[in-house]
Formats: sequence, structure tokens, C-alpha cells
Amino acid sequence: MITVRNISARLFKPKLPMTKAVRKRFDIQVTAANSTVTQTFELEKSIVGLKGLLLTSNYDDLLYFRGSQKLDINKDEIFPEGYETKLLMSGINCPPSKRYYDLNNMSPGNGQVKIEFTDADDGRSVFAAYRVSLYLDCIMEV
Repeated sequence: MITVRNISARLFKPKLPMTKAVRKRFDIQVTAANSTVTQTFELEKSIVGLKGLLLTSNYDDLLYFRGSQKLDINKDEIFPEGYETKLLMSGINCPPSKRYYDLNNMSPGNGQVKIEFTDADDGRSVFAAYRVSLYLDCIMEV
């Protein structure tokens, strides 16, 4: 049965913003042993949510054994100083849909992502310059 309410609900339905999933990669270079590298990255204004994050490297063993970091998004501390990188890495035995640390569609706020990565000698690995890649699983408004 067609009523005025049904017709008006169809005609004046609020338009929801269209979104799509995108993955952003930010790299930092660790060039000195036992050092801290700080870098701030800017997300595009069209990013409306953060679903997850992942850390990788061109030398995963160095990242695993030597790395720790502090991570802030929108000036909110997500991981405190000294948080071990191995807890944010993913192995090959993990299904692709489960590789990212869940951020629960966090709001990016001002879009500032700050990472303070610390390389520390652990006695198991020899230092070589390496790249740390921060991947963010984002929701972008189109």
C-alpha cells in the first residue's frame, strides 16, 4: 500500500557519503644503530576513518628484534613509547584479512600521524640501515 509517508521517505532519503577502502604507506629510514627516528605524516582530508595499521620492513628480522615505537594519531597516543614492534607485525601464516591491528574505524581527526621509532641493540642481530613501513587501512570519502 502506498501512503504519503512511504513516498516522502523514498523521495527525501538522506544521501549517505560514498566511501572506499584505501591503504596508505609511510616510510621512515633507520640509518644509525641505537637511534630514534621521529617523523610526522599527513593524511588527506578525504580520509574519514582508520580501520587498522601494520608495520613491515625491508629487513623484517631487524624490525622484529631491534624495533620499538611510540605512535600518535591526531595527537592521541595509540601506542606508548617502547611498544615492541613485533606486536604490530604480521607473519605469512596469518590470513590477509587479519594482518592489520584493529583501530575500530578511529577518526583521523586532524590527519596527523606521528611515529617515534627506536632502534636498540639486542645482541642477536647486526645493524644495517633499514626501512620501516607503516601501513594504514583507511576509509576514504569519494
